[in-house]
Amino acid sequence: MTWEHKLQFCWCAGGIIASLMVYSILQERIMTVPFGHQNEHFKSSLFLVLMNRLMTCFVAIACLLWTKESLAPVAPAYAYAAVSLSNVVATTCQYEALKYVTFPLQTLGKTAKMIPVMLWGSLISGKRYKKMDYALAFAITAGVSLFFLTGQVSSVQARTDSRTALAWGAFLMLGYLGFDGFTSTFQDSLFKGYSMSTYNQMLYVNAFSALVSLFGVVSSGQLGHAVSFLLRYPEALVSISVLSLSATAGQLFILHTIKTFGALIFAAVMTTRQFLSILVSSVLFNNRLSEGQWLGTAVVFVALYFKTFSKGKQAQQAPKSSPAKDPLRSPGKTPTRSPKLASTGKPQWDMEAAGKRS
Repeated sequence: MTWEHKLQFCWCAGGIIASLMVYSILQERIMTVPFGHQNEHFKSSLFLVLMNRLMTCFVAIACLLWTKESLAPVAPAYAYAAVSLSNVVATTCQYEALKYVTFPLQTLGKTAKMIPVMLWGSLISGKRYKKMDYALAFAITAGVSLFFLTGQVSSVQARTDSRTALAWGAFLMLGYLGFDGFTSTFQDSLFKGYSMSTYNQMLYVNAFSALVSLFGVVSSGQLGHAVSFLLRYPEALVSISVLSLSATAGQLFILHTIKTFGALIFAAVMTTRQFLSILVSSVLFNNRLSEGQWLGTAVVFVALYFKTFSKGKQAQQAPKSSPAKDPLRSPGKTPTRSPKLASTGKPQWDMEAAGKRS
């Protein structure tokens, strides 16, 4: 690897870790830490989803214009709408879960996404998985269970009724895992046969997600509360804006990293980012972990790293092709390899890391 390639790797990995670390910190700050002297909590998870999706739409349009690609939709509206609905539900469950469980548990729980992805893959696409995949899924489940059983896992604001909080938190995390796994699998199934760019798919999936979120915010009466809250606490608006921008920047860095270095390196970077998020949360938000919880965390991440690097030989044998124009690519860089593309033009990466959606 030349020094230019190493420099580009630092740019990609640093961009993913920095942007998603900012996203993680602000996500926990907005949903768990009160604002102002009256100690008011921001409660509208759907409003956060709406802001995220609108920001991603604007950036996707900019990327399409940069690459001179068509802005017209390719797939039928129902395909975008179905994926968007499950995506919005998954993301809302993710935010809502922070009202009941700690951020480290939420983050660690998300690593178990490969289990519902495998389930949906079997049911929808008829995929078959190796024994090693099931063994790793079992190891991750065991690590999460150990984390859950050996220390404090309910959020600060829900500890007055920890049993109810844990029940709601578990229900919401299961909702996240189920719908997010469904989104990953169903998206490939719905868009199969349509030739579309990644940015085109990003634009219309997020545009429909914004419409679904807007409907939910308005129909539930959350819009008035959210606007009133932001008028009282402008610092919350700043945090939400930076949250949305960092989430979108993270998506672009992810696409660039997969295009440049492939899914193997990307999965390793994402696994590292998840571990660092837990570490930072335990320091910044006083989410202290017990020895058993650190052991559970270690089991999960050892399994994830093993899964990533055990596929190294397969990644080395992947076909190479010339990259598409990338708005994040620095000038003067050497040609890089592209990830394997499905008929949708969407990069295919590891199950639990697939499409870093917020």
